[in-house]
Amino acid sequence: MTSIVLYCRPGFEKECGAEIQEKAAWNEMYGYLELKKNQGLVFFHLQVSEHGEALLKKLPLKRLIFTRQWFVTLTEKIDLPDYNRVEAIVESLGKEWQYDDLRMEMPDTNDGKELSKFCRKLAVPLRQGLRKANILTNKKTDFKAEEGGAVLHALFLSGQEVILGFSLADNSSPHVMGIPRLKFPSQAPSRSTLKLDEAFLYFIPREEWDTRLTSGMNAVDLGSAPGGWTYQLVRRGMMVTAIDNGPMAESLMETGQVKHKMMDGFKYLPMKKNVYWLVCDMIEKPQKVAKLMSEWLLDGHCKEAMFNLKLPMKGRYQQVNEDLQTIKDAFAKHQVKYELYAKHLYYDREEVTVHARLI
Repeated sequence: MTSIVLYCRPGFEKECGAEIQEKAAWNEMYGYLELKKNQGLVFFHLQVSEHGEALLKKLPLKRLIFTRQWFVTLTEKIDLPDYNRVEAIVESLGKEWQYDDLRMEMPDTNDGKELSKFCRKLAVPLRQGLRKANILTNKKTDFKAEEGGAVLHALFLSGQEVILGFSLADNSSPHVMGIPRLKFPSQAPSRSTLKLDEAFLYFIPREEWDTRLTSGMNAVDLGSAPGGWTYQLVRRGMMVTAIDNGPMAESLMETGQVKHKMMDGFKYLPMKKNVYWLVCDMIEKPQKVAKLMSEWLLDGHCKEAMFNLKLPMKGRYQQVNEDLQTIKDAFAKHQVKYELYAKHLYYDREEVTVHARLI
């Protein structure tokens, strides 16, 4: 049976599964779910085998909130021998396809972390074996997604079990398991800084950084203290107005790029309409934050907004959809064109990150 394997944050398998099943049904493609609880894995077993590749072509990964990475299975679970694992994997693959890259992957669990050492050792001989069999091309592994082609995925459940599959290069994450490995900057005042760093990497195309993430821009950070998100704006050369009743890190204030206003983020409005970025990571009801963000954009107080919506304990997928619909309804009422994406990023926990702008 052909399946789509989806990676998500462990503990969010239910949300990931509900979303893919719903989106597939919109495209008249059906199947049933197999959730690997707390392993960050979802199997969507399709009724029609051809629907696997068809769905990957039709549904943008960027439109899935809880899915980090995905692939269509080429094989069922393969039992590997203790020796000649490379040969066993090569023999399991047909000659119909040629792949531009190989992703060695495993569950995002403590056992999976131990398994990653095994995968690193196997990666080089496996690549060599696949190239020798003309299954893997001789392209560099950093090939450009716009060139097309397919990516081969090897999901190791253990050293003796693997599932093989493929994704489309222009509609999959460039990162193994959809996880960017970012280094925490020692100068940042809190680990929340990684959330905004990942958001910029994910939502803003690198070729547009010179116009959309550049020095000299004005930005506002609502709920800024102690400055984790402000740090990411400052390091990109922006001038930041930080709004929070709590204190900001002295290291940020000493840059001369930050003005700190001690007040409620829901009550602040800029005097001039020269703010490009609005960022917000306030611990507030998501409905309230969604409404505030849409008001800032519609009133022209900012050009782009990056913000987090906190998730409830239950009904998380439904709540996110309701919050996003609040923003869509506000934009539709004013008949404006917009771009709106949401993602449960790797460095998010009980929240999703949303990017919105009028176009």
